[in-house]
Amino acid sequence: MLEGSHMVEKTRETQYQNCVELRDDKGLAQLGLMSNQVWHDDPKRLLFVLSRYKFVAKMLGGMNSVLEIGCADAFATRVVRQEVKHLTAVDFDPVFVKDAIARMDEKWQFDCLVHNILEKPVAGLFDGAYALDVLEHIHQEDEQRCLSHIVQSLTEQGVLIIGMPSIQSQAYASAASKEGHVNCKDYKGLKELMSRFFHNVFIFSMNDEVVHTGFYPMAHYLFALCCMKKKATA
Repeated sequence: MLEGSHMVEKTRETQYQNCVELRDDKGLAQLGLMSNQVWHDDPKRLLFVLSRYKFVAKMLGGMNSVLEIGCADAFATRVVRQEVKHLTAVDFDPVFVKDAIARMDEKWQFDCLVHNILEKPVAGLFDGAYALDVLEHIHQEDEQRCLSHIVQSLTEQGVLIIGMPSIQSQAYASAASKEGHVNCKDYKGLKELMSRFFHNVFIFSMNDEVVHTGFYPMAHYLFALCCMKKKATA
């Protein structure tokens, strides 16, 4: 079909024409630096990452202000942003933050900042916070300081979600993953650590994209859902 001097593509089923219109109006969305590498090397892993963010989105849904620590390229951050009113995402690597800001969509805007959580808390108070695939990169001698800074940015009723690969999963991890994973834990170690900061800590298992309450030693990934923070967090 001709419209002016241009050929307009028409889908055979009209309900899909908006796909063409969105492409022509805004272009095609881009993967982020890290998500692009995952899609290139191990496509199914992108599903696992998105599923982790969906779990967080459902747990923190409806909150006014949420903080993400260690957002990397923030490609999956939009999944959480869809469910909360305001989101701030931070990462200590300016390369990834620059990439995230460059791809920011006005419909799903969030604050994205360079910040090293080991140095100080993020300014402000948040109803919820989460850090996925971060704690295993923090040396054990630094984990207390890291979590103390995160907890200081939470309101008294704030909720924190920590997600990390289990120590059992490392037998199957790639060489690149093992190089960065210096502090993986089992469910008992994760619960004991988070119980230093919160009165209530709930541990969930995850295998591939499925979150469950199954046998912890067989979990590839662990979530700690933490609430009712303790007074002494330093």
